[in-house]
Amino acid sequence: MRNYTSLAAFLLMAIALIVPSGYSAGAVMLLLGSAVLLLGRGKLALERRDWWIVAVFLAIALVWMAEAWWDGQGSRGMDKPVRFILAVPALFLVLAYPPRAGAFWAGLAVGGVLTGGWAIWQKMALDVERASGYTYVIQYGNISMLTGILCLAGMGWAMCQPRRGVWLTLMTLGFVGGALGSLLSGTRGGWIGLPVVFWVLYKGYGAGLAAKWKGLALLCVFIFASLAYAIPQTGVQERVERAVIDVTSYAAQAGKTTSIGARFEMWKGAAHMFVERPLQGWGNNGYNERMEELADAGIVHSHAATFGHAHNEFLDAAAKRGIIGLLAVLALYLVPMRLFAQRLKASNVELRSFAVAGVLLPVAFFDFGLSQVFLAHNSGVMVYAFLLPVIWALFRHAEQEPGLHVGQA
Repeated sequence: MRNYTSLAAFLLMAIALIVPSGYSAGAVMLLLGSAVLLLGRGKLALERRDWWIVAVFLAIALVWMAEAWWDGQGSRGMDKPVRFILAVPALFLVLAYPPRAGAFWAGLAVGGVLTGGWAIWQKMALDVERASGYTYVIQYGNISMLTGILCLAGMGWAMCQPRRGVWLTLMTLGFVGGALGSLLSGTRGGWIGLPVVFWVLYKGYGAGLAAKWKGLALLCVFIFASLAYAIPQTGVQERVERAVIDVTSYAAQAGKTTSIGARFEMWKGAAHMFVERPLQGWGNNGYNERMEELADAGIVHSHAATFGHAHNEFLDAAAKRGIIGLLAVLALYLVPMRLFAQRLKASNVELRSFAVAGVLLPVAFFDFGLSQVFLAHNSGVMVYAFLLPVIWALFRHAEQEPGLHVGQA
């Protein structure tokens, strides 16, 4: 069963973006594999912390299902919350049969390389404006970025392996590929939170690095960012300049239909709705109807009413599900973040690598949610709901091996 969960953990990110619904393959394997627990197989000793993960999954699922019920959404409103419920047996499976760490990290590295290569092919050979793979362009770019930054988290684990040169090379290529996928998609939202990402990496690894390595890391980041901005084919310079123009135009009481201007209008409308119904919210159907009314009243631009969500995870939750919905989303991110952060200073570097990855996952989703309702898409729900249990299981397994030596992972 460890071979089985290891393959599922590998597939979670290895093919997430390069085949249609690739992010579901490993998740479905974990769900189906959890049937062995019904046969009484596997040692499952749950701790209080494990139940916190279960609690946040069930909480957001129940809140979303309640909204779907009273808002009259029917079965279509149950689809995404059910996925969080199905992630619970997957969590139990990987806790009973933790996947091998090498399979997980290899999946991220392969996923980053394949995603970056696919983005280069789309951009250079197919001459698309923005690389998007088989999912929505913003989802593609942000999941690519997530893959890349998790490869950086794996550097600590790679340093502890017998063939650390090979592993470090793989993780570096995974990071570069994931970053390229994001850059070539032109998805700016994922770039905003990079300072926080680097701060988490520094908290996890900075104290143990010599000054020259810290300087080299900063230099590499600077060179990579400079090249990405300077090379026209990446489209980064154009996207940055477009953002500046959009913000300037909106500030001058114009440009309300641009990418950023429309977001500002949607945020204004969502905030207005939350103030009107802070407890219950408007529901998804009510949100669409009320946004049209706000547009007719001149409170927001009519363009904002053409979108089904607020392009902000937190304002959207507040407008549709009230304060309880907002708290459920915050708990989904902040509770796991807190659980992992307690081991960011662990003496065991391999354990620390999973702590860093576990913090970075909700940090990244929090960042993505500032300019996109990431959990409104199947890819966002599936990646978070099934990647978190895998990282948590590896983290818990590493905790139980305090004397872990090189090569034993």
